[in-house]
Amino acid sequence: MKINTALPAVGKAPDSVRAKNADAASPQSAAGTAARVDISSLSAHMQKVGAGEAPVNAERVAEIKAAITEGRFQINPERIADGLLTSVREMLGRPHAAN
Repeated sequence: MKINTALPAVGKAPDSVRAKNADAASPQSAAGTAARVDISSLSAHMQKVGAGEAPVNAERVAEIKAAITEGRFQINPERIADGLLTSVREMLGRPHAAN
């Protein structure tokens, strides 16, 4: 089934939304004082980490692309599943269960 509805471009909000957001983003509050924004310590840490070295190993990406192109890349679904489960356990704060 084909959908012919035109979607707005990514990053482009309709004019009515931009106008509302411009008013809400004003640095002055309704009382006329400057607005203050505090970020969490985790957010501040993530900004510091993000400002440093790129988190992507470009050399490794090139190796993987070459392996895929040449048909040498092997997918190990068990390893992927184990990694996903480990990530979820870490996010939930649960220790890793021994196999």
